[in-house]
Amino acid sequence: MTRCIDLLRHGEPEGGRRYRGHGVDHPLSATGWRQMWDAVGDHCPWDRILSSPLQRCRAFAEALAARHGLPLVVDERLREVGFGTWEGRTPAELQAEDPEGYAAFYADPVHRRPPGAEPLKAFIARVTAAFDAALQDPAGGHLLWVVHAGVIRAVVARVLQAPPIALYRMRTDYAGLSRVCVRPQGVMLQFHNRPRLAPEPGPA
Repeated sequence: MTRCIDLLRHGEPEGGRRYRGHGVDHPLSATGWRQMWDAVGDHCPWDRILSSPLQRCRAFAEALAARHGLPLVVDERLREVGFGTWEGRTPAELQAEDPEGYAAFYADPVHRRPPGAEPLKAFIARVTAAFDAALQDPAGGHLLWVVHAGVIRAVVARVLQAPPIALYRMRTDYAGLSRVCVRPQGVMLQFHNRPRLAPEPGPA
């Protein structure tokens, strides 16, 4: 039996682009809500929805679950990686205040974390635990995760067996969709960062 997990990043939050981990939780802007509904359209291939507890994910997950009568589970393990002192700051602010520290983070995001940030390996471990549990759930089915860019990147890296640094080498847009499926060949990445959901062809 094929089992798939669709990964939907939240839309644009109020305040625009900022470093938001699990310490800052702005609600979706009007643009963000529109991005989310545009991404899923009228399609509903899912059996269940899982969501990060943060409101920029959870509010849409609750609305979508209510629209289609789907069960919703909020999982604390799906919250975004913590950015420490960078929480709520814009890239421009950080580059202006500490250009060397900002550059060091992107050169080595595993070891040169922002002060007080969640260790990247610990973040990957909790997301991986949630992902592995979903794959082993006897209920099976087609799941939708409404989550964050970091969570999606951690899952994709897990499937591709990529090192932690790979998380910062993947573009993951607001309301971008990715899909991971268990096939006879193993766990496979079907697509990444699509702007909207569309019916998929049968297995290759």
